[in-house]
Amino acid sequence: MATLTLTRMSEGGLYDQLGGGFCRYSVDPYWMIPHFEKMLYDNGQLLAVCAQAAVATGEPLFGRVTAETAAWMRRDMEHAEGGFYATLDADSEGHEGKFYVWTPDEVRGLLDEREYAVFSRRFGLDREANFEGRWHLHAFEPLAGIAAQAGLGEAEADAVLDSARGKLLAVRDRRIRPGRDEKILTGWNGLAIAGLASAARALDSDDLVDAAARAVAFLRDRCWSTAGCSPCTRTDSRGFRLPRRLRLPHLGAARAAAGALGRSVARVGGRARRKHARALRGPRGRRLLVHADDHESLILRPKTFGDDATPAGNGVAARALLRLGGLLAEPRYLDAAERTLRAAWPLIERYPHAHTSLLMALDEYTEPPTVVVLRGAATDVAVWRAELDRLYDPRRVVFAIPDDAAGLPPALADKRPGPGTLAYLCRGTSCSAPVTTLGELRRALESVPG
Repeated sequence: MATLTLTRMSEGGLYDQLGGGFCRYSVDPYWMIPHFEKMLYDNGQLLAVCAQAAVATGEPLFGRVTAETAAWMRRDMEHAEGGFYATLDADSEGHEGKFYVWTPDEVRGLLDEREYAVFSRRFGLDREANFEGRWHLHAFEPLAGIAAQAGLGEAEADAVLDSARGKLLAVRDRRIRPGRDEKILTGWNGLAIAGLASAARALDSDDLVDAAARAVAFLRDRCWSTAGCSPCTRTDSRGFRLPRRLRLPHLGAARAAAGALGRSVARVGGRARRKHARALRGPRGRRLLVHADDHESLILRPKTFGDDATPAGNGVAARALLRLGGLLAEPRYLDAAERTLRAAWPLIERYPHAHTSLLMALDEYTEPPTVVVLRGAATDVAVWRAELDRLYDPRRVVFAIPDDAAGLPPALADKRPGPGTLAYLCRGTSCSAPVTTLGELRRALESVPG
């Protein structure tokens, strides 16, 4: 069900068939015509889902959508110093969708005969216009049938289609672009970082690792410290810079970012990022309020447990605290996560479908994920990590730590490197004896209950 839904989203008009990235929602029952706005928080979460689907299924479609969506985020949404802008508008030149739509004559003038034959059938240019007298690209026919009718192999037809898409994208990029909301929001960036980290693993891409690490560094240096911040306009008492007109609560955004950083820190690495994730923990081990106690006086200080378009900060933070608590052997983090889950339990029990992020945290509380800590030479642990990344397991987290890493927290420093590469398998705060070969590690992971 999940992969069918994701396939229909990826082949439909909800997805930008030329430039990558998902629009905000569809306005019809066929997922053909979207509201053309693109949101960072949607694409960060969908990027992670597509990356996991690519690993789980091996389907080329999911790998392509993962690569294209990550490329769109970097091309159209990335700040020059790292971090990502908030949204890309639906309108350009005063008309929604104008940037994205085509006419058959425009497309025919840009493609050769074979490219147009494949492209027009795939994306419905041989049918009636589907958006205000123009054509928005939506995959109407399976590529296998189009290839057979054109006398091409499916791989050859796919290459022809890629060539056509590239030509159209180059021309589209010269059009007047939609406006961009250039806020840098910590929580939304946290979701983008987590998506990039998942995509980096699925695609084995150092470039995406670097992009995720740069975004982490941007949040740490520009949205946490007391230095100035050009894309943001307001500094609050905790040091998070948020746009003046939104007046978003810094503590809730920080916790959302903390959860995403907690999920991503293993993949983007670095001592500074580990320290930053610890710095974002819950301050007193209780459920997290949206506003800090030194915020301006409010009628009500809400505690958000329910998910909306983004996951609830308390659910994301609880899951991050569980992972950090297990990894760093910090009981206070585990206690904070448990208290958050207990505080939310009446709502979870009554409306479970509205509290998915808390259910995911609860799942990890009752059945901790498998944490694999790799120690050895940097090149060797990278090979082992890449091998594990090809094995789909949503309940496994891999930390590849070179043997020359300094300043590690005690719980990680205790997992010492040996003469060769070693792996430690941990669940909760209990870890195995070191595993000395990759084959032995694979067998041990296959025996872990699902």
